[in-house]
Amino acid sequence: MAYVTAEARQELLDTVAEATDELGAALAALGEAYEQLDERSADVLEERLFRPVQLAFGRARRTHDEFAARVGHKARAFAPELGGRAAPSHGVKGFLEIAVDAVEQAEAILVELQDSMSPVEVGDAELRAGLAEVRELLARVGDEAQRFLSLLGR
Repeated sequence: MAYVTAEARQELLDTVAEATDELGAALAALGEAYEQLDERSADVLEERLFRPVQLAFGRARRTHDEFAARVGHKARAFAPELGGRAAPSHGVKGFLEIAVDAVEQAEAILVELQDSMSPVEVGDAELRAGLAEVRELLARVGDEAQRFLSLLGR
């Protein structure tokens, strides 16, 4: 295993945190969409979109925090926040678009991280497993969002 600097580990943590923040934005947007739906539609949104994103957000947070602890770095707090991405006038469709964009951004960050081989270089199997699990949880979110939008209002 190659020598990995504290700076390299911190960069890896920062990248995982960036993806986690994107998932937090997706969760916040889905929460806003949920509030604007009737009960039946809200239940479908929760099952098909909110729950997988919530699980991915939780897994990403745990992956970040556990890796930080293993390498002696400080963990940070994460919270579902839109971060100025949306205005109340966006409606359900707008909030879903924000959520899907944030999920896609998180996935792109994780793909780039995994392709960089940084998680392999640090020699941390738990980190690699956590990142893979997050991506697996997100795999169908875009398709489910499109399906949900196509059925909305019918």
